[in-house]
Amino acid sequence: MRDRTEHEAAREHGFSFLEIMIVVLIIGMLTTVLATNIFGRFGQAQHQLARTQMEKIAGALELYKVDNGTYPSADQGLDALVTQPTGDPQPRNWLPGGYLRRDDLMDPWQRPFEYRQPGQHNSHSFDLYSYGADGAEGGEDTNADISNWDSGA
Repeated sequence: MRDRTEHEAAREHGFSFLEIMIVVLIIGMLTTVLATNIFGRFGQAQHQLARTQMEKIAGALELYKVDNGTYPSADQGLDALVTQPTGDPQPRNWLPGGYLRRDDLMDPWQRPFEYRQPGQHNSHSFDLYSYGADGAEGGEDTNADISNWDSGA
């Protein structure tokens, strides 16, 4: 049996600098791939959340119409679902406590949902929409508008 040198014995107890750098590089590449996928999913999740919130608001608007005979006017806006409106048309049977909480009227990007009544796209009811992540009309992917008249709603 041959005697091991001090260098060989030390090498068995640890990793070389090159081995450590390769591991760090691999971890960095995996982190980049995972972060890209996670952030892409986050944008999709916000869009789905906006659609879900719009469905909740639309349901509250329908209940408001059942109780009061009309949807809130454009001037009364979505605030009529939170606090009893004072302008015309006067609600005849407004639900005490309201139909929603104020924070339900905000999209996932913390901007109020847009409401138009009568709607330009839904002329017999209302248009409800959000301008997406960028807050500007139009856009693609996470910046795309979300509305109750497009095919995804």
